[in-house]
Amino acid sequence: MLSPRRLLVLREFVAQGTIAGAAEALSFTPSAVSQQLAQLQREAGVDLFRRSGRRLELTDAGRMLAERAGGVLGELEALEAGLASLAGEVRGLVRLASFQTATRALVMPALPRLATAHPDLRVELIELEAEESLPVLARGGVDIAIAEEYEHAPRPHQPELHRDDLEPDELVLTLPRGLLAGDAPVALGSLRELPWATARSGTHYADMFVRACRAAGFEPIIHHRVNDIRMLLDLVAVAGVAALLPSLGRPEEDPRVEVRPLTGGPISRALFVATRAADRGRPSTAAVVDAIRGVP
Repeated sequence: MLSPRRLLVLREFVAQGTIAGAAEALSFTPSAVSQQLAQLQREAGVDLFRRSGRRLELTDAGRMLAERAGGVLGELEALEAGLASLAGEVRGLVRLASFQTATRALVMPALPRLATAHPDLRVELIELEAEESLPVLARGGVDIAIAEEYEHAPRPHQPELHRDDLEPDELVLTLPRGLLAGDAPVALGSLRELPWATARSGTHYADMFVRACRAAGFEPIIHHRVNDIRMLLDLVAVAGVAALLPSLGRPEEDPRVEVRPLTGGPISRALFVATRAADRGRPSTAAVVDAIRGVP
């Protein structure tokens, strides 16, 4: 009988490409991953791996098993979720991945409510951007991921994942206090000479910012790239830069900066909670999703 736990290790090995990468993703030691894969090969009764220099590669049998492992694990997860739903108990561990602003605005208010309503439930939080969290969710590394999506860059459709939409989040122009007189809406193109702070390259957030500036007719002068919302606010306040920041981060509450509307209407992003479709009906998963969606 093939072990589901070892199939998970196999799937992570395929996703990461190396034993070291799988070990890091699973919080295992490399030797533990090697042992799990060796035991899986013994259970299968055929060669799943071969050596190519110092690298471990899949044989045809290994590739076939890896391709079908996701479906097998999904069926098992759906069966477990169905049994848990019949039992009706909200208990156990739920692993939640969230990016920083959503963690502060949505996860933190939900945690005490969950602790009060479901004392046998434990929520384990890991901070990840959506570019990382959604693939990890699909592979079973976490149970829930909070992610954002921009109109110009929709997230790839993954049939194994289920989405619960949240309220959209507006991106607001944030400036050092007193930089501009008055409180009238500001044309983004009028700020072409200002330096900017934005997120790290490779994120949809940073890509959205550059696209918005180009649509306004200029290439932004980017001085700083950080993902931490508090650090971005600090940079706006003390370094004289501008930023497009999410309303979810509540920049208007920082007395050192001011938030101005944009002419031509707001720029917004979609927010959603993602789960594996096979696991959405599990009472513990559903309780966490509902708590997040209920945060005002």
